[in-house]
Parts: sequence; C-alpha cells; structure tokens
Amino acid sequence: MSDWDAELKKIDKQLESMSDSALIPAPPKNAPPAARAEVAAERGTTRTWGAFLRLALATALGVGILFWPYPTRCGFGLTGYLVAVAAVFAGGVWSSVWTWRHRTARAHVLSLLLILWGMVLGATELLPRLGYAKPDPARPIGWTCSAASVPAPAPTPATNPATSPAPTPATTPATPR
Repeated sequence: MSDWDAELKKIDKQLESMSDSALIPAPPKNAPPAARAEVAAERGTTRTWGAFLRLALATALGVGILFWPYPTRCGFGLTGYLVAVAAVFAGGVWSSVWTWRHRTARAHVLSLLLILWGMVLGATELLPRLGYAKPDPARPIGWTCSAASVPAPAPTPATNPATSPAPTPATTPATPR
C-alpha cells in the first residue's frame, strides 16, 4: 500500500465522522453586517446577464438555421449547413454550461433544448448519408453532388421486363366503311 492510499483512508474516516451540516454549513441567521456585505459582494460579482446573453445568441442561431438560404443537398452547401448545425449544438452546450453555473433553471432547460435541436438537425442530414435512414430526393445517399442520387428501387419479378411475359397486342374492332 502506498502513502496515498493511507492518506485517502484517513480522509475517508474524517469525512465519515462528520455530519452533513458540518460539511456544508448553513448561513447564520443573525450574521454580522460584515458577513452580509461579503455575501452581497459575491452576488454582485456573479451576474446572470452573461448567461442570458449567451443563451440569446445560441437561440438566435437555432432559430436562424430554419431560414438557411443555400441548398443543403450536397457539396459545399451541405458542408456549410453541417458546420452551422454544429454551431447550434456548440452554442447550446456553451449556454448550458453558463446557465448551470449561474443557477438559472428555465434558461438551462432552454439551452438543453437547443442541444437537442442541434442533434435533430444534424441527424436529419447525417443519418440518410450514413445508411441509418431512408434517403429521399432532398437528402440523398452521397456527400458530393456527383454521387448524390437516390437509388432506384430494386425491381420485383413482376416488374422486371426480362422475366415478365410480352404484352399481347390489343385487337380493335374494325370500323365499317
């Protein structure tokens, strides 16, 4: 056993012997004015406007992505869109960290929804190209414009022209002259 193991065992024993109220002391009911001033100074330096500013910026990006002006089918348009979606996701993470630190619960929920929104936007473009979702004309299989084509459905034996019987010519009744 190393020295660190012995030290950690001592610390664990000390923590087990202490009550929860001793670990996290409650603020005194009749605190002196100096202690109240210290708490007020701490609250003064911890402002939540920065967290709300970050959240507003990330929310504007999350709403603005709905009005993306460029085609996202393939090529550079798709790359730019995916970078913007990653920015929405990163903005949600960025704002969620700050809203968590400043204990703004409703703003934190909104930032978590921004993270989810970024994941949904990314999944709608990535999953068809990775083979996990059904491709369609707006979201084809390929990443580049030359490879971006929706595959034709596999022919069934009834519709395959090589195996289906030849059509018979229709007979039309003769018209009298």
